[in-house]
Amino acid sequence: MDIDAGGVGDDAARVSLAELLVALVIFALAAAAAFTLLDEGQRAWAFGAARAETQQSARIALARLAAEIRVAGRGGRGFDAVALAAPDAIVLQQDLDGDGVIAANGERVTWRLVGSVLRRDAGGGLQPIINGVGRLTLTYFDAAGAPTFSPRDVRSVEIALVTRPDYSVIRSSASTVLTTRVRLRNR
Repeated sequence: MDIDAGGVGDDAARVSLAELLVALVIFALAAAAAFTLLDEGQRAWAFGAARAETQQSARIALARLAAEIRVAGRGGRGFDAVALAAPDAIVLQQDLDGDGVIAANGERVTWRLVGSVLRRDAGGGLQPIINGVGRLTLTYFDAAGAPTFSPRDVRSVEIALVTRPDYSVIRSSASTVLTTRVRLRNR
């Protein structure tokens, strides 16, 4: 019995075209699954980063607005601490130089929502504070805690700020809602 070792080895080393195509299809499916997993991971990371940035920006803007409302009216009683009390805008006044006139830069500060940008003007034009604001709602209350629309009677302000990620790659309706109520110290 003579065994032809060369013949057996040649058949075992040969790969048919069908076997090669099956191997390529399996590889393509595995690669597609890996790329899909990586893409979903990248999207989740981008969403989390955008959400964290939006929350941090909203907290900073809310803290700054609340601080300015708190000190409105500083420097005297001959003027209204709140000059405009609109649902989406507020104008605050304070006499920083003690001359009895609200005229210098920084003595009249306007906060206003323009489109999706919260802006602040302290004498140099409306400067952007944060982007991605869905809604700014200001509710005004008098000394008894009743809602008021008269700037002269305002003693506290409730601020509701709704933000959302401002990135076009993130398609999400997730939003951040921050609310606080601030009392004017100088009235």
